[in-house]
Amino acid sequence: MAHTYTSLFYHIVFSTKYRVRYIRPEIEQQVWEYMGGVMRQHKLTALQIGGIDDHIHALIMALPTLAPSQIVQFLKGGSSRWIHETFPDLHAFAWQEGYGAFTVSKSGLEAVVRYIQNQRTHHQKQSYQAEYLEFLRRHAVEYDERYVWG
Repeated sequence: MAHTYTSLFYHIVFSTKYRVRYIRPEIEQQVWEYMGGVMRQHKLTALQIGGIDDHIHALIMALPTLAPSQIVQFLKGGSSRWIHETFPDLHAFAWQEGYGAFTVSKSGLEAVVRYIQNQRTHHQKQSYQAEYLEFLRRHAVEYDERYVWG
């Protein structure tokens, strides 16, 4: 085969450090949009970014030359710097060290987009911690809960 063709979609999840509720409803749309811009800057496509006060979900169409860890580094690094510059009252803001990255098939994209769009409603019934552990179990990721929350 002379050319390389890929269809790579990642559902990336990470929280604020210690799950502090920094991303207030009045700034969340700006944060999500900025993160989408960071992805465009790196030639990635953010199909949907959202979340609530203490965590984000990003559905990213990725290049085959970038590892998920690099994508997360772009998301966290760019947005953290911008949050500190744009919202001086969030001087203590930080993202957690780790992240979850889960592959998504093309046929599952619509469901993940809806899931991300409905985070506020979803989290009236389930905590972030329960949600994250469910993702790990659903994707058969082995983990030791002593180290999940950093």
